[in-house]
Amino acid sequence: MNNPATSEAQALLAMPFPPDFLPGARSAVDTCLRIQPSEKVTLITDQATAPIAASLAQELAANGCRWNAFVLEDLAPRPLVDMPERVLADMETSDVSIFAVGVQRNELRSRMQMTEVVNRRHMRHAHMVNITPQIMCEGMRADFHRVDQLSQKVIEKVRRASYIRATTAAGTDIRADLNPDYKWLKTSGIISRDKWGNLPGGEIFTTPGEVNGRFVVDGVVGDYLCARYGLLEACPLTIEIRGNRIASCESSNRELRDEFWAYTHTDENSDRVGEFAIGTNVGVEHVIGNILQDEKFPGIHIAFGNPYGEHTGAPWTSTTHIDVVGLRFNIWVDEEQIMKDGSFLVAV
Repeated sequence: MNNPATSEAQALLAMPFPPDFLPGARSAVDTCLRIQPSEKVTLITDQATAPIAASLAQELAANGCRWNAFVLEDLAPRPLVDMPERVLADMETSDVSIFAVGVQRNELRSRMQMTEVVNRRHMRHAHMVNITPQIMCEGMRADFHRVDQLSQKVIEKVRRASYIRATTAAGTDIRADLNPDYKWLKTSGIISRDKWGNLPGGEIFTTPGEVNGRFVVDGVVGDYLCARYGLLEACPLTIEIRGNRIASCESSNRELRDEFWAYTHTDENSDRVGEFAIGTNVGVEHVIGNILQDEKFPGIHIAFGNPYGEHTGAPWTSTTHIDVVGLRFNIWVDEEQIMKDGSFLVAV
């Protein structure tokens, strides 16, 4: 076992945490990231998420790899303006990074600085933004090999398709025409050097060519709005999309409507559909009001703003990115129905 180099790492190893976290932590280290004892890992956390990071630290220590840990509040005021240089410098010599941190408003820039290092160096990176005890005991206990098998079958279908249509009983009726020049990506929880992924994993996504129709958000909205507004089934947000941009949005919760509208009009592309995705984590049985897990819930979610063009090939960008999640979808890939009332029709 290698001794961690930072005092923060030593403090995490001494920190108590619920033993129920260990199966999820072991899944992250051994199954999802497949960390080898010969590798080096950068573990990034914050004060609120430290007990979860402590469980990850214990698994890293048991693995025998070299690793350093950093607690953001020890390095810079929150919300972060920039990712602390000590963190970025450590990542420059690591094979793997884990980001287990609670999101704060206006920190997307700092996260993009971190993922720039990940992308440039082709690191295996676990993005665990807003990870909670509930997620450690639910989504992180999924059978990620099964999720990966389902994700692979679905992505093979959509890569051959010209469009995807989705409806729900709540009123969603959208069509995404696909651009063959944009790549589909799989982030099933089995993380490779090709694309960093959220944990818990379980989605496939692309930048769409063009989306039109109505999307009823009766699940959750993302970023910091998720914690503020929680589950939306009782007062959904209805978004009209024309030519891949938001034409209007309505909700009985006017504060939600107005704040979502303001967020999606931050810059010239904040209202543009940058991501069209299918959640594939069949270990997630319900939405919980946390976008990290809820966007993996089986069904459709889309995001407005940054299209992750470095991966999909989309030539435009945005300073914002916000996901919206619906419930109980019917999904057609061209003429083939692959989901009915929220259940996949694809055999694994």
